[in-house]
Amino acid sequence: MYQAIIAAPAIDGQAGQAHRRTEGLRSTAGSASINSMGTRLQTLVALLQTAPGEIFIQPHDAPDPDAIASAFGLHYLLSRHGLKARIIYGREYEKMDARRMVALLGIELSMAAEAASIESEDWVVVIDGQSGNTNMADLHCVEVAAIDHHMVRADAAYRFLDIRPEVGSCSAIIADYFFENQEIPPRLVATALLYGIFIDTDSMTRGVTDLDALMFYRLYAFAEPEIFRRLRSSQLTLRDLATYADAFRTVEIYGRLAFLRLADADDSLVGAANDIVLSLDEIDASVAYSVRSDGVKISVRCKVDDIHGDELARAIAGELGFGGGHVHMAGGFIPADRVPPDRSVDTLIRHRAISYMESSNH
Repeated sequence: MYQAIIAAPAIDGQAGQAHRRTEGLRSTAGSASINSMGTRLQTLVALLQTAPGEIFIQPHDAPDPDAIASAFGLHYLLSRHGLKARIIYGREYEKMDARRMVALLGIELSMAAEAASIESEDWVVVIDGQSGNTNMADLHCVEVAAIDHHMVRADAAYRFLDIRPEVGSCSAIIADYFFENQEIPPRLVATALLYGIFIDTDSMTRGVTDLDALMFYRLYAFAEPEIFRRLRSSQLTLRDLATYADAFRTVEIYGRLAFLRLADADDSLVGAANDIVLSLDEIDASVAYSVRSDGVKISVRCKVDDIHGDELARAIAGELGFGGGHVHMAGGFIPADRVPPDRSVDTLIRHRAISYMESSNH
């Protein structure tokens, strides 16, 4: 049993700064260089070749372009090594560019509820997320591997684990698999990965590391510019616009912190609306949330380094739910049965967020 644990570097903003990376391979017998067993992809393939049943690739529920692109790219790489896999996810995606990506690039994926058969002995490679997260459906089979760019969960137990929390996108990690193995990405796969990096780094402005920038540059040579432009221009629908219009009327600003409430909205819509609010000149951070039947979805965005979005998300969710993510982009969730009945959600979120900001001298 082994774990490939990859730690990517943070970027300090200095042009020409050398790229630093810590890599290791841990096993029950001790540590060794990852190259002693081949590349990350070769290590993963060797493991999956021993699968007793089907192999599934699972992005998070309501997958966004980064999650879809990452699953698409990994699916292609596994097929190059003779491994059949299916992409499967929990809850339907709503953003228009995600739908357009699936249609234009011919990506085959299906909801777990519609899958013909998922057996307990089947294996799952979790991508752009980790098992146990509130946005990761339980497929009731073996979660054997995880590839992600979020902080590793304390309860993570995989036979292959490639977690790089400082990388801005999961698509950059999968692109790295291509070039590390001298694999030329097909035109449609390159376009998907390019767009995944572009979206998850907010047009290459948020949480960008050397790896994101390098992979974006290298993928561009193989991508289809016209398809990329069509994806870029498919951000909103009229329904989204109406949802945002209603939500923007709820914006309130306390100091340099903004709050935004959306009606029952999908995770991706909450995050996208929050991105727009963060562009306000008057603020440094924003909290968007949506009260739904299953609970309260929370999105946190920051544009200054001294406000940590992951800490703010955890402070808001607290003992009631879950929170985490990256310094500039984070999220959280409070299950419906944990929401205090004697206090409004608006008051709860504002009080906790403002208390965190004040305790951090903001």
